[in-house]
Amino acid sequence: MSLRPTRSRFVFFLSLVLCVFAANAFATVEEETNSLRSKFDARLAAIDEGDAEGLFDLGFEYYEGRDEVEHILHLELAEIAFKKAIEANPDHRLASELASSAKSKRDALFKRANPDFWKMGFAVIGGLGLFLLGMKNLSEGLQAVAGNRMRKMINAVTDNRLLAVGVGVGVTTLVQSSSITTVIVVGLVNSSLMQLHQAIGVIMGANIGTTITGWILVLKIGKFGLPIVGISVFVYMFSKKDRWRFLAMGAMGLGLVFFGLELMKNGFKPMKDVPMFEEAFSWFVVNNSYIGVLKCAAVGCIMTFLVQSSSATLGITIGLASTGVIPFETAAALVLGENVGTTITAWLASIGTTTAAKRAAYAHVVFNLIGVFWITALFFQYIPLIAQFMEWTEGHDPLTTSPDAVGYGALITASIAAVHTGFNVANTLLFVPFLKPFARLLERMVGSKAGKETGHLTNLDIRLVDSPILAIETSRGEINRMADGVAKMMVWNRELIAAKEPDNELANKLFRREKVMDNVQEEIIQFLTTVLTSETPHSAAVHARRQLRIADEFESISDYISGILKARLRLDEDGLELDPSDQEQLLGLHDRVAAYVTMVSAGFEDEAPEILDDVIEEGENITSLVKDLRSEHLESLSSKTVNPIKSLVFSTMLNGYRKVKDHALNIAEANAD
Repeated sequence: MSLRPTRSRFVFFLSLVLCVFAANAFATVEEETNSLRSKFDARLAAIDEGDAEGLFDLGFEYYEGRDEVEHILHLELAEIAFKKAIEANPDHRLASELASSAKSKRDALFKRANPDFWKMGFAVIGGLGLFLLGMKNLSEGLQAVAGNRMRKMINAVTDNRLLAVGVGVGVTTLVQSSSITTVIVVGLVNSSLMQLHQAIGVIMGANIGTTITGWILVLKIGKFGLPIVGISVFVYMFSKKDRWRFLAMGAMGLGLVFFGLELMKNGFKPMKDVPMFEEAFSWFVVNNSYIGVLKCAAVGCIMTFLVQSSSATLGITIGLASTGVIPFETAAALVLGENVGTTITAWLASIGTTTAAKRAAYAHVVFNLIGVFWITALFFQYIPLIAQFMEWTEGHDPLTTSPDAVGYGALITASIAAVHTGFNVANTLLFVPFLKPFARLLERMVGSKAGKETGHLTNLDIRLVDSPILAIETSRGEINRMADGVAKMMVWNRELIAAKEPDNELANKLFRREKVMDNVQEEIIQFLTTVLTSETPHSAAVHARRQLRIADEFESISDYISGILKARLRLDEDGLELDPSDQEQLLGLHDRVAAYVTMVSAGFEDEAPEILDDVIEEGENITSLVKDLRSEHLESLSSKTVNPIKSLVFSTMLNGYRKVKDHALNIAEANAD
C-alpha cells in the first residue's frame, strides 16, 4: 500500500488548519480594530463640534496609546480628534503641535513595524556576496604573489609539531580559509605526501590562521572600501606585470570585503528597531545561562554548515553585533559554534579518500568539538577576560559599552576577533603536547580497511585545485614518482639484459610498471588540465604546462625501456643470444644512459635548471657512443656472418637507448625553461 495518498491528505489537512488559524488571526485583529474605531466614533459623536477642549481631551487620551501595534491606530485616532479641535479653535496651539507629533510618531511606528524587507534583504545578500567575492580575490591574489613561499612552507613540514602549526598558520593566512587549508591537507595525506601527525599540526595552525579574517576587519578602513576597489581595478586592468596584477587583485578583494561588510551592516541596522526581529533574536541570547551559550553555539554551527564558509558567518556575526542587533556575548557564542560548523567542509572532503585522509579530516572535527566543549564550559570566565583585555587595549569594555556609543562597531569587531583568536590559540596550546597520542586515538577511531587501498593509480586529489600552487606541488611529487619508476625499470632492464635466461616474473613486472606509467601520465594530464581550466595564476600555469611536457617525456622513456626489453626477449624466443662483446657494449651503454637519466631526474627534483649544460654535453657523448657502436656493428657484418635477427635486435636496442637519452634531454630543457 502506498503512503503517498495518506501523506498528501496530511499535508492538505495541515495546510487547511494553518489557513484557518491565519484567517482567524486576521479576523480577530480586524474585529478589534473595528471595535476600537466604533468606540472612538461614538465618543467623538457625543462631543459638540465646537467644544475644542473636549475634542482635545479625547485626542490626548488616545495619544497616550498602549502597546506598539495598537499605538499606531491610537495615534491615528488622536490625530483625527486634534484636527477636529483645531477646526473648533484654530488658535489651539497645543492641539496643533500634538496633531503634528501624532502624525510623526505614527509614521515612525508604522515604518518600524513595516520595514522595507526587500531593501534590507538586498543589502544583506548583496553585502554577503561582495564579502565572499572579496575573500576569494584576496585569497587568490595572495596565493599568486606568495606561491613559492607556500610551496616551501608545505615542504618544510617535518615531525616538529611547532613548525607544522606555523605552516598551518602561514598557509591559512595566504588562502584566507581554514576550510581550504584543511581540504588541502586531506588531499596531501591522501596523496601520501604528509603523515597524519604532521597533518594534525597543520590543521591546528589553520584554526589560528583563519582568525586573521577578523583582524583584517578590525582595520579602520571600512569607508575606504570603494576607493580601494576602484584604484585596484585600474591597476589590475592596465598593469602588464603579473606581480602587480595579483597584488591589485588582493587589494581589490580587501576593498570588497570592507564594502560588503558595510552593506551588511546597513542591512542589519534597521533590525534592532523591528519587534519581529527582536523577538526572533531573543531566542538565542546567552542570558547568563549555559543552555543559552549552547543554543547560540548551535546556531553558529548551523549557519556555517549551511553557507560552507566560516569567514562568511563571521562577517554576518560582526555585522549583527556591531550594529547592536545582538549583544557581544551572543556574538562570541556564535563565533565558537562557527568553529564546529567549518569542520563539515573537511568531513565532506574526506569522502572517498584513504583511511589516513579520513583520519586527518576527523582530526579537524574532534579538535574543534573538544575545544568548543571546554571553552563553552568556561564561557562566563572567558568572556570577562576578553572584556578586560579590550578595556586595557581599547579603553572600553564591550560588555558595558552602549551600542549607540561612538566607535561601538570597531570595538565589537576587535572583541569578536579577540574571542576567535584567543580560543584557537588556547585550544592549540592545549593539544600540541599530545599531538602523536591524538594521532593514535584517531587511528583507533578510524580503523584501517582490509587489504591495500589503491583508490587511484596516482595520488592526485582534485580537492587540491582549490589552491593551484599546492596542486602544482602535488603533481610535481607524482612526476618525481614517475622518475623513480623509470629508474627502477632501468635497474630491472640491466638485470634482464645481463642474464643468460631472463626472469619472466621480473620481465612481467617491468611491463606492468610501463602500463602503470601510462595510466599515471593520463591522470596527471587530467589533473593539470583541470588546474589550468580553473582560475590559475600565470606562474602556476607555466609550471603546469612544463609538468605536462615532463610527464609525457618520462612516459616515453618507460615506453622505450619496455621496447628495449622486448627486443632482448625476442632473442630467447628464437633460441638466440647476444655475442659477449655486443652484450658488454650494450651494458656499458645502458650504464651511461641510466646515469644520464638519474642526473636529469635529480635536476628536476631539486629544481636545478643549471645542470642543462652538463646534460647537453653528456648527451652528445652518448650520441657519439651510439654512433660508434652502430658503426662497429655494421663493419663486423662484412667480416663475419651474423644472424639477421641478432643484428636487428642489437640495432633496435641501440636506437632505444638513444631515444631514452633524447627524451631525458627534453626533460632537462623543459626544466630550464
